[in-house]
Amino acid sequence: MRLTWVQPEDLVGHELRQAAEDGRDAGPALRAWLAAGGHPAPARAGASPVPAPPQLRALAVRLLDELVALPSPTAAAEPQSWPAIRATWPPAGPTAAPNPPGSDPAPGPETAAAYATHHRRDPAPCAGLHPGGPEPAASAEGHPAGPGPREPAAAGPAPAPPTGVRSATPGPQWPEYAARPGQGPQGPAYAPPRPGPQGTEYARGSGRAPGSQGRLEAAWVGRAVGCLLGKPVEKLPLAGIRALARAGGNWPLDDWFSARGVPPELLAAYPWNRRSAPTSLAENIDGMPEDDDLNYPLLGLLLLQRHGKAFTTADVARLWLDELPAGRTFTAERVAYRNLLLGLEPPATATHHNPFREWIGALIRADVHGWTNPGDPAAAAAQAYRDAALTHTGNGVYAALFVAAATATAATGRADVHTALRAGLAVVPPRSRLAEAVRSGIRAAHEEADFDRVVDRLHERYGHYHWVHAVPNTALIAAALTHADGDFTRSICRTVSGGWDTDSNGATAGALCALITGEVPHRWAAPLKNRLATSVPGFDGIGFDTLAHLTHRLTAQEAARS
Repeated sequence: MRLTWVQPEDLVGHELRQAAEDGRDAGPALRAWLAAGGHPAPARAGASPVPAPPQLRALAVRLLDELVALPSPTAAAEPQSWPAIRATWPPAGPTAAPNPPGSDPAPGPETAAAYATHHRRDPAPCAGLHPGGPEPAASAEGHPAGPGPREPAAAGPAPAPPTGVRSATPGPQWPEYAARPGQGPQGPAYAPPRPGPQGTEYARGSGRAPGSQGRLEAAWVGRAVGCLLGKPVEKLPLAGIRALARAGGNWPLDDWFSARGVPPELLAAYPWNRRSAPTSLAENIDGMPEDDDLNYPLLGLLLLQRHGKAFTTADVARLWLDELPAGRTFTAERVAYRNLLLGLEPPATATHHNPFREWIGALIRADVHGWTNPGDPAAAAAQAYRDAALTHTGNGVYAALFVAAATATAATGRADVHTALRAGLAVVPPRSRLAEAVRSGIRAAHEEADFDRVVDRLHERYGHYHWVHAVPNTALIAAALTHADGDFTRSICRTVSGGWDTDSNGATAGALCALITGEVPHRWAAPLKNRLATSVPGFDGIGFDTLAHLTHRLTAQEAARS
C-alpha cells in the first residue's frame, strides 16, 4: 500500500513547486533532486506508484527542511501572525468598502444592471464589526486570543480535556425533537415545494432573520448540493469538464452531470472521478454521500459545542485526534495529522514537511465560523484563523478568512453577494497573492458577459498553480459568485464549470449563495433526501434540518452570553 500525501519523495516535488510560486530560490535544491534521480510531484494522484530507494528518500527529507527555511520575497506582503494580518486591515476594521482596489471596473453586458444596482446599496450591514467592545486581542503566539466581543472571556467554556481523553459531550448535542441518525426521519424531509420566482420550486429554508434556522438550513443544503455537483468531475482538466457536459446536452452547465448520451470514447478519455461517480451522477444520486467538504463543517459544530468561541488551535487538534478518522484526511490535513502523531504541536503542524499549506483545505472549514457570527466578519475571521493555523499558512489561511468573513456578512440576511465578497476581501492582506487573485476574478466577471471567457482568463493567469491551491480556486469562487449575481443555479454551475477543485468550490459557492437567498431550488435539494452520510462519529444519516438546528442553537447560545 502507498499511503498518499505523506511520502517524502512526493512531498519534495510539491515543495519545489510551492517555492517557485512564492518566489523562493529553489534552484540548487531542484538541481540536486533531479541529479539524484528525483521526479516531479504527481500531477493528480496523492502518491507516486513506486517507493523511492532509501538514499533518495533521505535526500527528500533533507531538501524539505532546507526548502522551507529559504527566505521568501513575498513575506512582507503576506504576513503570517494574527497581529500582522490584522495590521493590514482598514483602520476602522474590515468593513465592506464599496470599491476594493482593483475590483471595480466597468461592468460587462450581462452584469451591468446588477452592477449598477448593488453599488447603490447601503453598505451599512457590514459596518460596526465589533459592536459594544474592542476587537479580539492577540496572544503571545500571535493567535487571536479567545472569543470576540460577543462573548466575554470570563464566559468561556471549561478547558479542553487532554489529548486522547474524550470530552464529556462525545457526540453531537441533539435537539430534543430530532431523531438520531439511523432511526428514520422525524417528519418530512422537506416541506412541500412552493412556487418561487419565475415558477421555480424551492425546498425548505426561507428564514429571513439574521442567522435564522431556515437560512442556515439553506446554507447546509446549498453546501451539499454544490459539492455533489462537482464530485464526478473532480481532478478532470477544464477541457474534459466542458466536453462531458456538452456531450450530455448540459452546456452551459445547468444540471447534474450524467453519463447518458456520452460516447464511450469520451468517457475513456475523461473518466468520471472513480470514487464519486457511483453516487454523484444524475442517474444514481440517493442522498448526500460522504465528502470532506461536509465532514469538516460537522467537526466545526463539535468544536464550538465543546469549546465555544474561545477554542484554541490545540482544541482543534484534540478534536481531530478524537473524532476524525485519519483515512478521511487529505493533503495539508493529513500531513498535520501525521505531525500531531509525531508529537509536533501547532503551528509546527502546519509547516513541517507540509508543501500543501497554501492549498484549499482551510477554506473548506470556514463556513461554520461565518454561520455562527452573523454580522461580525472580524470575529468569524478570528475563529477561522485559529482553525486554519493547525494546517495552513499564508494564502491558505487568507482563503479561510475570506470565506468566513463573507459568510458572516451574508448570514445577516441583509447583504447581497457583492457586499459579502467585499467583506471577505477586507480581511485579506491587500498585497497578498490571494487578494490580487480575488480582485482579478471579480474584475473579469464584471468585464465578460460570457463566463467561459472569465474562466479562460483565470486559467491563463493562474494555471501554473496546483489545481488544489487556494489562490486560483478562491479567485474562481469569487468570479462565479459575482457573475451569477445571487442566482443559486448559476452560482454553483459556473463555479463547477470553471474546473480546478470542483467539489470544494461548488460547496463554498452553494453555501454562500443559499445563505444569502435563504432557499435552494427543489430540483437541486430533493435528490439529497435530507440525508448526509459521514464517518464523523454520531452524524451519519443526519438531516440538514437537524444540522441547521444545531448551528442555530450555537449562535443563540453565544448571543445569550453577551
